[in-house]
Amino acid sequence: MNPTLEKLKNQFQLALVAAFGSDYAGVDPMLVSASNPKFGDYQSNAALSLAKQLGKPPRAIAETIIQHLDVSDICETPSVAGPGFINFTIKPAYLEAQLNAIQTDSRLGIPLAKNPKRVVVDFSSPNIAKEMHVGHLRSTIIGDCIARILEFQGEDVLRLNHVGDWGTQFGMLIAYLREVCPEALTTANALDLGDLVAFYKKAKQRFDEDVAFQEIARQEVVKLQAGAEDSRRAWQLLCEQSRREFQVIYDRLDVELTERGESFYNPLLPAVVEDLEKTGLLVEDAGAKCVFLEGFTNKDGQPLPLIVQKSDGGYNYATTDLAALRYRIQQDGAERIIYVTDAGQANHFAGVLQVARKAGWIPDNVEIDHVPFGLVLGEDGKKLKTRSGETVRLKDLLDEAIARARTDLESRLKEENRQESEEFIANVAKVIGISAVKYADLSQNRNSNYIFSYDKMLALQGNTAPYLLYAYVRIQGISRKGDIDFDHLGAEAKIILQEETELVLAKHLLQLSEILSSVEQDLLPNRLCQYLFELSQKFNQFYDRCPVLQAEEPQRRSRLVLCDLTARTLNLGLSLLGISVLYRM
Repeated sequence: MNPTLEKLKNQFQLALVAAFGSDYAGVDPMLVSASNPKFGDYQSNAALSLAKQLGKPPRAIAETIIQHLDVSDICETPSVAGPGFINFTIKPAYLEAQLNAIQTDSRLGIPLAKNPKRVVVDFSSPNIAKEMHVGHLRSTIIGDCIARILEFQGEDVLRLNHVGDWGTQFGMLIAYLREVCPEALTTANALDLGDLVAFYKKAKQRFDEDVAFQEIARQEVVKLQAGAEDSRRAWQLLCEQSRREFQVIYDRLDVELTERGESFYNPLLPAVVEDLEKTGLLVEDAGAKCVFLEGFTNKDGQPLPLIVQKSDGGYNYATTDLAALRYRIQQDGAERIIYVTDAGQANHFAGVLQVARKAGWIPDNVEIDHVPFGLVLGEDGKKLKTRSGETVRLKDLLDEAIARARTDLESRLKEENRQESEEFIANVAKVIGISAVKYADLSQNRNSNYIFSYDKMLALQGNTAPYLLYAYVRIQGISRKGDIDFDHLGAEAKIILQEETELVLAKHLLQLSEILSSVEQDLLPNRLCQYLFELSQKFNQFYDRCPVLQAEEPQRRSRLVLCDLTARTLNLGLSLLGISVLYRM
């Protein structure tokens, strides 16, 4: 919560009691950021909402509140506008004191959680024997950003990668490889992942067309589930091969995860069915064991079941997710569980959670959030695909972003007649390319689909990663040009706010804590992106209108501190998005 807003709310509530009596203790002051700077910084329309209750005109109520309101240490004298809005303008001296207090704090004044929670964030979750594709981009990037913010806030975060490493597809793949490439089932690295994917496609095609092969594949699943040594060894080799390839992507994206695949929960599945039977929730339907859900119907209006054990005795995703949920609560001690998956899985999770709640498996102190996200679309507005209609591989998408960033950079260096080392060019291209992809995703409201455009995401203007990185680079340029060490400006370097653009920048710098709190609650990273974009805009306006190195003392040092605070805020905010800064670009 914004500490300034908290103080104003407390004082406002005291004024309401002083003006109208104890019955008005706890009335919401309805304080919000002013929609237009000409009305000040904050605005309350509480007087309008109290008019009927008090039987007085709102404007008269507002005037009475102001007479009892003591905010002289924070604001100029509040004013009443229109039918009864109360406007507040923060004093420059108060802003100066706030900024001077945070400039020596490595956390920029953002407090750690008083009572840290154990939080499980379930994200990324690719399937073994398949390559990571554009569909994994959003879950991986959004999940990582949410985990970073919660970790920074002081929560105890477990980042889980619930990979698809069990089930029929393995029987199918092992059966096929026994015929065409048996060495892949006994020797590490006999195949690379691309070959494995090609074999998987052929195995799937064979499975769909050949009844005899289906039976062989099912027998392989039975052997694997029974723990047959050669089947288990083959499965482990396939998983390790995929895991190595996934790690290459995670390293490029700077994403850390703890893998705990579907297979981990396999021994726990019978207990899920057994415990559901004890609760009386389980119903047998066409040989399958299921729980009928409230509020879910098929096209004929019949209740939809959540199947937890198939008629052949096998289990499915719902059973595994129920086992995982129980394990995370009972063994991991999770107090908040966050699932980051595409919006298409919303009904699946709603069903799983309904069953778990009915079974009494989710204690009152455990909060569960499904974080859905929309699709990544091509510029034609359709699901992003390659020219041949294939799903875009995540590796290729990142390679292309880096290659385009490099072309743009080399073109700019040529125009500016700048000579830079290969190491510099390669690093800047990589940082800009990866950052552009991440930021383009995170800056959208995750509930929406978004159009993937390299040209837009790599642009130096607009709400893009390069624009934000350039604002940071600009501040480092001030440091180099003036031979300034921002770390040694001295504790006596105080901020003095006189110009309008200085005040606007100062107010924005003090809003980061409030933004992070809101993302922690609603899990919308685009709020942080918007904050950082506006910070870059406000800094550029300040920089264009207020001389820094040419200013006289004490203004010069004050403006250097403002520049440093902006750079540190950008660095922190971008790091929470999973984006590295550059010192030159």
